[in-house]
Amino acid sequence: MPDIYIERLDALIARGDQVIATHKPNPPNVIGFATLDSGAFTGWRSQVLTLLQQILGSKHVYIKEFEEQVQRGFPSVVEEGQAILRAVREDLQSGIIVMPQVAAGVRHKELDVFQNLDRLATRLHAVVCQLRSRYDGRGTLDVSDEYDAQDLLHALLHLFFDDIRPEEWTPSYAGKSSRVDFLLKNERTVVELKKTRPGLTGKEIGTQLNDDIARYEKHPDCGYLFCIVYDPDHRVTNPRGFENDLARESPLRVRVRVVPQTY
Repeated sequence: MPDIYIERLDALIARGDQVIATHKPNPPNVIGFATLDSGAFTGWRSQVLTLLQQILGSKHVYIKEFEEQVQRGFPSVVEEGQAILRAVREDLQSGIIVMPQVAAGVRHKELDVFQNLDRLATRLHAVVCQLRSRYDGRGTLDVSDEYDAQDLLHALLHLFFDDIRPEEWTPSYAGKSSRVDFLLKNERTVVELKKTRPGLTGKEIGTQLNDDIARYEKHPDCGYLFCIVYDPDHRVTNPRGFENDLARESPLRVRVRVVPQTY
């Protein structure tokens, strides 16, 4: 049973606390209306259902229970959902639940890809720092802009992947076309890297990525999109919130990682 499922369950349990923190009481003499931020609640609920279906299939009793109990945006409802997630976690670890992929002996390729990309992203800054320190002041790659970062990423991708295709072009979207940074052909995954700089902060990059997501949905070889935001000067406020806001499950699965991590 891959550890990433346990990590993802823990992350969604923790995110449930963040959703509960959006609670705003109804005005006086007004009752019955959801009190949580609707966007945060809906996004969390969708991600939980997607994960549960990956782990359990589509008709498990835990999924039915979650769908019945977690329908409206109230703190108590999210707590019910968190309790179900904890039960799934416990049953996975005890072996009561055996994932269909594991039972069939099938390697979960998508998770392997995302695990490797996440490992690469979180160590990118350490590699950048190490490259700056060479014996006798010899020449090196000093990552000063986005093109430098893309060249370094291209080299590092060879650690995990064989068929890496740079400078692929997406089909036209709203009269525009866009260069895909790297297409992992066999994995049907696009890897995009952006680097913050003065005048290009989290808000601007978020807008760009939303536009890119819409374009990549039309790319015939792209089923998954992994975006790395290299932010060495910490211009992105609330990195984890930034990542969660841009994550998608369908029709294109999207993950975003802001690095280096500040917490």
